[in-house]
Amino acid sequence: MPLITLVLLPFIGSLLAAVLPTNARNTESTLAGLIAVFCTVQVALYFPEVAAGHIPSQTLVWIPQLGLNLVLRMDGFAWMFSMLVLGVGSLVVLYARYYMSAADPVPRFFSFFLAFMGAMVGVVLSGNLIQLALFWELTSLFSFLLIGYSHHRKDARRGARMALTVTATGGLCMLAGMLVLGHMVGSYELEKVLASATKVQAHPLYLTALVLILLGALTKSAQFPFHFWLPHAMAAPTPVSAYLHSATMVKAGVFLLARLWPVLSGTEPWFWIVGGAGLLTLLIGGYAAMFQNDLKGLLAYSTISHLGLITLLLGLNSPLAAVAAVFHIMNHATFKASLFMAAGLIDHESGTRDIRRLSGLRRMMPMTSTLAMVASAAMAGVPLLNGFLSKEMFFAEAVLVDATPWLQWLLPVAATVAGMFSVAYSLRFTVDVFWGPAATDLPHTPHEPPHWMRVPVELLVLACVVVGTLPAWSVGSYLATAARPVVGGDLPTYSLAIWHGVNKPLIMSLIALAGGTALYLLLRNQRAHGRVDAPPLMRHLSGKQLFESWLTRVSWAGRGARRALGTQRLQWQMLWLVCAAVVASTWPLWLRGLHLGERVGLPLSPTFALLWIAGGISALAGAWQAKYHRLAALALLGATGLCVCITFLWFSAPDLALTQIVVEVVTTILILLGLRWLPKRDESLRPPARAQGYQTRLRRWRDLAVALIAGGGMALLSLAMMRRPFPESTSTFFLERALTEGGGTNVVNVMLVDFRGFDTFGEIIVLGIVALTVYALLRRFRPAREVMDLPPQQRALPADVATDLAHPRQVADTAIGYLTVPAVLVRLLLPFATLVAVYLFMRGHNEPGGGFVAGLVFSVALLLQYIVSGTTWVEAHLPLYPRRWIGAGMLVALATGIGSLWFGYPFLTSHTAHLHLPWVGDLHIASALFFDIGVFTLVVGSTLLILTAIAHQSVRSHRFHQRAMEEALAPEDTDTATRLNASASTATPAQTAKRPQQPQPHQGAQ
Repeated sequence: MPLITLVLLPFIGSLLAAVLPTNARNTESTLAGLIAVFCTVQVALYFPEVAAGHIPSQTLVWIPQLGLNLVLRMDGFAWMFSMLVLGVGSLVVLYARYYMSAADPVPRFFSFFLAFMGAMVGVVLSGNLIQLALFWELTSLFSFLLIGYSHHRKDARRGARMALTVTATGGLCMLAGMLVLGHMVGSYELEKVLASATKVQAHPLYLTALVLILLGALTKSAQFPFHFWLPHAMAAPTPVSAYLHSATMVKAGVFLLARLWPVLSGTEPWFWIVGGAGLLTLLIGGYAAMFQNDLKGLLAYSTISHLGLITLLLGLNSPLAAVAAVFHIMNHATFKASLFMAAGLIDHESGTRDIRRLSGLRRMMPMTSTLAMVASAAMAGVPLLNGFLSKEMFFAEAVLVDATPWLQWLLPVAATVAGMFSVAYSLRFTVDVFWGPAATDLPHTPHEPPHWMRVPVELLVLACVVVGTLPAWSVGSYLATAARPVVGGDLPTYSLAIWHGVNKPLIMSLIALAGGTALYLLLRNQRAHGRVDAPPLMRHLSGKQLFESWLTRVSWAGRGARRALGTQRLQWQMLWLVCAAVVASTWPLWLRGLHLGERVGLPLSPTFALLWIAGGISALAGAWQAKYHRLAALALLGATGLCVCITFLWFSAPDLALTQIVVEVVTTILILLGLRWLPKRDESLRPPARAQGYQTRLRRWRDLAVALIAGGGMALLSLAMMRRPFPESTSTFFLERALTEGGGTNVVNVMLVDFRGFDTFGEIIVLGIVALTVYALLRRFRPAREVMDLPPQQRALPADVATDLAHPRQVADTAIGYLTVPAVLVRLLLPFATLVAVYLFMRGHNEPGGGFVAGLVFSVALLLQYIVSGTTWVEAHLPLYPRRWIGAGMLVALATGIGSLWFGYPFLTSHTAHLHLPWVGDLHIASALFFDIGVFTLVVGSTLLILTAIAHQSVRSHRFHQRAMEEALAPEDTDTATRLNASASTATPAQTAKRPQQPQPHQGAQ
């Protein structure tokens, strides 16, 4: 099976899960489970090939000139991590099926869960540095959604925001480091990067790339000093915590450290930064875990400690330590996932996770207690369990480290102390919860959970026992396969035997076990006397407080800058923007100079000069009239746009002219709708006449100077650009290749949908986002009360009646029809306008036209229906659903681009076909046609959504006055009330269904 399937299937499942009904918990979990299990089986089938030393890979060409291709590769390390991500994910899905309540929004949970799984698989299988950074940030985004799943809780929102801020910021730093690393190597392909260790470490930018990449890795894995975000992520549901802490989110950081170990390790900066962060995190996490009263909090800090252990091993610059790190990654995933699930079982059955309230659960939950105690023993490093083996390898490396004398004794001592901490908090998890007298003040009476809910814990605990007792047989070949790519060569000699004789690591283990037990008993005695309520020495060093303090300072700085530089006056905002643009464009020209070029200009045409004299006069007149006569200014502005359209025709650009004229129509409608809601000028706010005259003259001279500088500068830049001599190959490139390579004779359209198709794809995505944003904002838009009064023509009343709102009874009795004849003509015009739009669309690849202009023409035809017939009538008779048009356009355009990838060509590569149809003849079809369909559909949806969102304010105004009329009608006026009821009763069922509900004044437009 292609590797791309392993990445795409979870995302496809995420989309399917999002549209399933809320009560389809079984369907949701079955869908997620089948996808996870299927991908796990497919990854497992790759093992013989991977173990033999082969690296299955798949490359989808995207932008090969920039080294940006979609590359997927699976070496032994990626295989091991894929098995963890997908295998543990399968067990978590089964667990979540029983853990999640029927009242929870389960579709949202499994949609986010599958999307996160797909992003994590993308990180693991990425064979390109930029691609890895993309999936890396996706994991931050989807983990934010998972942590904040219970968004009604304040702690969930804070934890999600903290996790996103820290990890996403680190991810941006990592992206910068990846760019620097790719620059040093000369390629972003992971294969070439891993083979360039000597070149990278000898480069002057090595330290820069190292620090930036480590910022991404250390923030993701919650290493000191970024460890504070992980405990606050415990607000996520327990299945999410089990998944994020065992095999995915926090493991991504150590994955990156191990992934780039062959090329970045072996230097002193690597040793001190990675090793130092790992050592501090190992001790701080273990120390804080002993004092936690929440089960998940204890496990969170223990996760931080174990991640510090893995990071420390990777920082020792030792191949054997790297093997131990890989081994502990595997072992930690098994016992930590089972412990989080056990904590969830306890919470699910007892109603609390507070260790101080839990006691004696082994009598009420014997199976769960046994499983949790075995997993806790594995976490503590008890012999005959998998955690003991990797801990022994860690102790061995701590003893054998080759460094300065003080470090040679510090590391073994620190490792032993960390082992004591591990034993102490593991005993707290087991003894305090499962032993002692039975708790009596629990919210629920504990009992064993459903068997299938416990199955994932049983399988993981079984793995802990099997690996601990039969390590060489169970994981020997898998560990060797996974560690070989990390080491980057031949594996060092190591042994997975249970007994190595009496040696220093064994003595350290015994000291850790004994010391940890004594430490647990000491702390338990202190708690019994109420002397320990928080970790000593850490009460005044809170990462959360430092983070929130930093955020507060940044927010205050931003507000101060906004107060100092910001203004609510539109004129000043435009002035700052124009001046900033002038300075930004003048500065490089001042440094490098401006050369006008040597091309000879064409002779000036008197007709063309007259055209632009008229256009300039229209623009000046529009600016003059804009202050008091907005409608006249808009008409004059339209005249200037018409001059621009004629200019495009003058220079033989019919595509641009056609697009310009339709854009002018749409823009005019947009501004007209906006002018409807602008209040009239309040002359009482004008300054005194003397001050006004002076200030006005000064402001006008200033604005004239800025306008002349900006306009003259743009004219000068345009002249310099047009007078530059272009190479013949550059100026004729598209003309020569439009037909042969793009399959069309309309060079402009071929450029848009083929040569520059990716740019067009990005532009339509931005257009769709803008439309949705405008729609969302206008749903909460509240027009000023002074503009809520409907114009006479919109109320369809005689002027003498419409202007008198004091007589609502007259208003109700004298309503008349409105624009009946134009309404009929516009409805007849719709099919003809649709035919014109289809004509422009179909001819666009060879003649002036295309999807963009066709979409605008069709949108104008539909908007005419709104203008003449009214919003309510159109939406009752012609449901359009613009948001669905936007979604369909995006999907069609994306599917067209992916279709070329499917056949092994770069994204959006165009192909043509010649078909012979009966009675039709030869038909030339380009794949760009389908991309143009997406453009057409999205343009229609975006245009309608923006303009109708503004038009809905008129519907709100109508309802506002309708309510005013109904409230003003006297209750005793039965004749009027009867007439109103009768008119309502004559509405058709479709009209009644489409009739919007009467919103309250504080509600948004429907």
